[in-house]
Amino acid sequence: MMTARDIRKTFLEFFASKGHKIVPSAPIVNRDDPTLMFTNAGMNQFKDFFLGNKTPDNPRIADTQKCMRVSGKHNDLEDVGYDGTHHTMFEMLGNWSIGDYFKDEAIAWSWELLHEKFGIPKDRLYATVFGGDEKENLERDDESLEFWLRFLPREHILYGNKKDNFWEMGDTGPCGPCSEIHVDLRSDAERAQTPGRDLVNQDHPQVVEIWNNVFIQFNRKADSSLELLPAKHVDTGMGFERLTMVLQGKQYTYDTDIFTPVIHFVEQVSGKKYNGSYERSAKSDIAMRVIADHIRSVAFTIADGQLPGNAGAGYVVRRILRRAVRYYYSFLDIREPLLHRLIPMLADWFDDVFPELKAQQAQIAKIIEGEEAAFLHTLENGIRRFEGLDTTGGVIRGEDAFDLLDTFGFPIDLTRLMAQEKGLEVDNEGFERALQEQKQRSRADAQKEVGDWVTVTGGQGEAVSFVGYDTLSVEGARILRYRTVKAKGKDQYQIILDRTPFYAESGGQAGDTGKLSVGGEELLVLDTQKENDLFIHVVHKLPSDPAAPVTAQVDPEKRRAVSSNHSATHLMHAALHRILGAHAQQKGQDVTDERLRFDFSHFQKVTEEEVKAIEALVNAKIRENIALEEDRNVPIEEARKMGAMMLFGEKYGEEVRVVTFDKDFSRELCGGTHVSATGQIGLFKIVAEGAVAAGIRRIEAVTAAGAEVYIEQELEELQALRAALKNTNNAVQAVHSLQDENKQLRKELERLIAAQAGALKGELAAKAESLNDANFIAAIVPLNDANAVKTLAYQLEKELGSALIVLGAVVGDKPLLTVIISQDLVDAKGLHAGNMVRELAKEIQGGGGGQPFFATAGGKDAGGLERAIAKAKALAGK
Repeated sequence: MMTARDIRKTFLEFFASKGHKIVPSAPIVNRDDPTLMFTNAGMNQFKDFFLGNKTPDNPRIADTQKCMRVSGKHNDLEDVGYDGTHHTMFEMLGNWSIGDYFKDEAIAWSWELLHEKFGIPKDRLYATVFGGDEKENLERDDESLEFWLRFLPREHILYGNKKDNFWEMGDTGPCGPCSEIHVDLRSDAERAQTPGRDLVNQDHPQVVEIWNNVFIQFNRKADSSLELLPAKHVDTGMGFERLTMVLQGKQYTYDTDIFTPVIHFVEQVSGKKYNGSYERSAKSDIAMRVIADHIRSVAFTIADGQLPGNAGAGYVVRRILRRAVRYYYSFLDIREPLLHRLIPMLADWFDDVFPELKAQQAQIAKIIEGEEAAFLHTLENGIRRFEGLDTTGGVIRGEDAFDLLDTFGFPIDLTRLMAQEKGLEVDNEGFERALQEQKQRSRADAQKEVGDWVTVTGGQGEAVSFVGYDTLSVEGARILRYRTVKAKGKDQYQIILDRTPFYAESGGQAGDTGKLSVGGEELLVLDTQKENDLFIHVVHKLPSDPAAPVTAQVDPEKRRAVSSNHSATHLMHAALHRILGAHAQQKGQDVTDERLRFDFSHFQKVTEEEVKAIEALVNAKIRENIALEEDRNVPIEEARKMGAMMLFGEKYGEEVRVVTFDKDFSRELCGGTHVSATGQIGLFKIVAEGAVAAGIRRIEAVTAAGAEVYIEQELEELQALRAALKNTNNAVQAVHSLQDENKQLRKELERLIAAQAGALKGELAAKAESLNDANFIAAIVPLNDANAVKTLAYQLEKELGSALIVLGAVVGDKPLLTVIISQDLVDAKGLHAGNMVRELAKEIQGGGGGQPFFATAGGKDAGGLERAIAKAKALAGK
């Protein structure tokens, strides 16, 4: 039996023998295409070739691409682990022809590899071809049918509809008919009973698609019409996990040697056996599959530079990681971080094809472990929140179930399981309603209508020249294309020039702003963005004559400030290596004209002494006024030999730009803009240092005029402080004296409040009523301290026993209600302090909650305290 490694190697060697260039996988995190968060298909990195924006050095290409899909048909995240073939992260084996070979060779090589190399029997293979579409005026793909007839009998070739056999990149863009290859994995007896052709594209788990050959020959426009492309291309994709399943004779991808080592490890750690069951009740089996799948997604996204976070791609990574934690916590009874322990195994398994995992193994494990530990703590808080829910009528409200999901990451399954254990039900309709409302809000926020490019001059593939390294202005430029984009109800206008000095946002550096003069008409450039390799100028309106000559002028002051901050990040990166160690690698940056923000790997807080040393070294290099050395179009291997720093998660081309500030200090691959000499930075000042994630620190700093403004503000604040302290020359000593004095005064105040509360305790205890076999107290107390009110309430409950106590107070001009119920009353009578305080809070225009035995509420209307106290007696007497 071939191992998964052998299968991948055979595929790549086969296409290399056919003249294909084997290229590395692009990062799984997509940084160059604003329409995609993650690379979700093998063709993503070649999009510019299909659009005609770039020309490859070899028109034949093959690779294995790391992909991620967490939405769409069969790819909803919450379904992964419940069936045997779908995943969040997968490898896509692919071969491409950019205007070279077409249907004939693509089909012939598919057959040669699958049947002759891999040995899949002929009678188990089926092919589909496009059957045409009258509405689109598209003819049947009889050409592909004829090519397939050389290898397969007619009954093994099927016509497919537009849904299955016409591939499109998106709502707009390159598209064309496709020919899928399916394999029938059923037993001979089953095949004799029902022909495989009857089960193709019928979602049968053992009659599956393994390869898709897409023949790109059209471009879909925004008005939905199709136009022929000037060149025809081939784009193929074959799921590595599914191919391995077929060649290893397994029914499910999770049973291949891609996933079984992880599952076996989890068996050992959990002490539970994996039975390979796909019943929805087999929760421990599902949990092991979830872990085996999700650890790959999390590890590779972090390796490629995307940290777990609260927005965008970072939110998706965190959501996947937390889902895995929830499953091992709920169904494998594991209470300690687990996922990070899988990284060494994963790194070894992929070291021959994706070495970035091995190179960052310790760092990735540390980040994951920190995320796991934090979420396990959050889960425990969520369980406490669950215990305090209002369960009137034996039902958990749908909005509360959704809040557990949204706030604590509790899946609805976990909420239902916990509810079932307590004999409760969940309002599923209310939960679904709240969930759909959130999805609708998200869709509305993300809605974007992109118009077609309108060509003014030049062709679709005319090269765009960036000249902004050498000049900030260009005269006589031409508008190649423009379009309108509607986002959140507002129109945005985008222009592409044949030559531009405007730097487009990329690599963490903000895009340029400035002006375009089109035939004398002035347009404001609000931003410059990069879409694949296109420089897009975002302007406030379209010109009346787009064909007129263009003068482009970058805002020089903003460019200088951004360049100063960007060059400072290079100096700081080098300083970090010298002061903290070579492990302090860049993990992200955000460089604007106002400040720089730099994320880097480091396992502990940067000390004050280290911060000072970093600042001192960077400022020393600024004073040296080191000249910028810039080398363009350097072959990537030559750049490596030069010792240029390269970052994981970045996709570098065959030729790169090397930026050097003293070859013995700072040399990096970089496409950003920089000062011509470090002296232009003027001054470097760190303003903040902190943690972003486990093992990741962030430094924020300012330079040049920004640093001067910061220091001036700090000095002004110091002068104001000295003035407030009667112009003392030793402000620090004066503040310490005030702190000591304040500490003594607080102790005296606490003593007085305690004495006041002690006197109140006796008065209130004497006024306690007997109500429904409980000692009842409801009163407004003259205490202006929430802790004092809480202490008083607990002391009364302890003294009286079997007590229901409601105290009102005004704390900091705001009304406060405190409710305590003895545990015996909670158990015997089903009383709930949280439910009671929520009802009472309506009288003070507020809200609150808590546990069955203790709860508080705040509000806006202190005048309502009397009503709340009166209402408390009515509630207690029921």
